[in-house]
Amino acid sequence: MNDDLAALSARIDRTNELLQRMLAEVAKTPSTHAIFVDAGYLYAAAGRLVSGTEDRRAFDLDAEGLIEALIDKARTIFADSRLLRVYWYDGARRRIHTAEQQSIAELPDVKVRLGNLNANNQQKGVDSLIRSDLESLARHRAISDAALLGGDEDLVSAVEAAQGYGARVHLWGIETPEGRNQAEPLLWEVDSQRTLDLDFFKPYVSRRTGPAYESTASRPTREAVRFVGAQIAAKWLAARGRESLVELLPGHPYLPGSVDQDLLVEAEGLLQYSLRGQPDLRRALRDGFWEHLQAQY
Repeated sequence: MNDDLAALSARIDRTNELLQRMLAEVAKTPSTHAIFVDAGYLYAAAGRLVSGTEDRRAFDLDAEGLIEALIDKARTIFADSRLLRVYWYDGARRRIHTAEQQSIAELPDVKVRLGNLNANNQQKGVDSLIRSDLESLARHRAISDAALLGGDEDLVSAVEAAQGYGARVHLWGIETPEGRNQAEPLLWEVDSQRTLDLDFFKPYVSRRTGPAYESTASRPTREAVRFVGAQIAAKWLAARGRESLVELLPGHPYLPGSVDQDLLVEAEGLLQYSLRGQPDLRRALRDGFWEHLQAQY
């Protein structure tokens, strides 16, 4: 009898030890978040807010800059969490990427998911894609928090599915001059709500009135753009000082939205060439900026 009790006690001790190890590992595992963007909602709401129209053909959206700004916003909200990736949901005829969607898909940490477009240019299947990803990531504990930029009532089931597996869903909306552009049932279901205002979107949405720079200008090389990035970094460091550099470095390879936008505008002025919609040159610009700053640290 004593031997049986001793064996039972030993097994209990081993079980407790394993549980303690598991809890210690869980405590060391960082939280993870992902950003889910319904591009149909984004284009319509941001286009109306900034340029007064929902017609995509009437304005330009700097998707790369905006994605960087969304990542930066999430970093400030989920301070102790790491980014899994940005999911970008859009529609395309026969689910074939447009040139713009292809350039977005090539961005780091971005996954483009395509639904279909019907004859009326309405998205079909996007909500089910969002639900599938949200539910799968939550079920496999790949994310603890989801930032959802959208407004359709059909997203309610996606929110409920993710919450059922323990993930928290935070709804991000776009300011509207009047009324609402998000369904009330969706607002009721999420864990938190946040509205991004006109100032947030202004740098990334512009009405089409003609090219900012002459189309005859020759396309600069990646090396030339990288050099300009380093030049701007030197000016930035001289103006801001090493304290600002120390604050910036932990965010590598991402730049805060305001810094990234200033970098883009100044670079376009120096090059006399638009870098909008050219992800390879935008990356070269950031690479040059970061390389100079890291060399000074």
